[in-house]
Amino acid sequence: MKDILDVHIHTTASGHAYSTIGECIAAGKAKGLELVGFAEHTPKMPGATHDFWFLNFKVVRRVQDGIKVAMGAELNIIDYSGSTDLPAQILKRIDYAIASLHNPCIDPGSLEENTAALIGAMRNPHVVIIGHPDNPHYPVDFDRVARAAADNHVLLEINNSSYYSGGHRDGSQQTAKQMLAACKRYGVAVIMGSDAHVEQDVGNHELSQKVLADNDFPAELVINSSAEKFFEYVAYRKSLAPKGA
Repeated sequence: MKDILDVHIHTTASGHAYSTIGECIAAGKAKGLELVGFAEHTPKMPGATHDFWFLNFKVVRRVQDGIKVAMGAELNIIDYSGSTDLPAQILKRIDYAIASLHNPCIDPGSLEENTAALIGAMRNPHVVIIGHPDNPHYPVDFDRVARAAADNHVLLEINNSSYYSGGHRDGSQQTAKQMLAACKRYGVAVIMGSDAHVEQDVGNHELSQKVLADNDFPAELVINSSAEKFFEYVAYRKSLAPKGA
C-alpha cells in the first residue's frame, strides 16, 4: 500500500510531545512522505498550547524542504453533543481539524452518549477526521458512526499509537475490526495517522497497516496514497461552513 502522508503529528506545542516542527518535517522527508500535517492538542488538554498558536499559521510555509506542510488541530470533544474546544473564528483559519475523545477532557459515557458525541463532531464543517474512533474506552455504535461518516464525507482514523500492546488505548485492535467492517459496508474512507509525539514516529503506520491487512480492508478506501485525496476532503468539508464561520 502506497503511504505518503501523515497528518496526525504533535510537536512540543502540545505540551507532552518532544520534537519541533522542523525536526518532524525532516523525519517525514527521510521516510519519503509527501505531506506532513501538524495537529496540536487544543486548549482543554492539560499542558496544551494557547489559542494564539492556531491564529498565526500564516507564518508557516506550506512547502518546506520539498514536502507539503499542513497546519491543523486535534480538537477535544467536550460534551456528548460533539462540541469542541476551538471557536469557529479560529477553525476557519487553520487547514483542517481532527476531533477526538480524550480522557482528560470528557469522561467516557454510555454507548449512546459516545456515539452522539462523534456524530455531533462530524457536523462541524471544519472537522475532516475523527481521531481514534475505535478507542475501547469510549464504546460506540460503529454502524451509526460509519453511516454518519459516509453522509458527512468525514474520514475515520486508523491510529497507529492505539495499537501498541499495553498502551493507553489497548484493545483497539479488536474494536477496529468492528469499525472497519462497518466502513466496508458503507464505503467509508479511512486515514492512517501516526499520532507521533516524537520525530522518530512520524510516518510510522506499521501497526495500522497490519490492522488493515488483517481485516482485508480495500486499499482504495485508504487515502494515505494521495495528498490530493486528503485535500479534496478538506475542501469539501470547509465548503459546508457558513460564510464568515
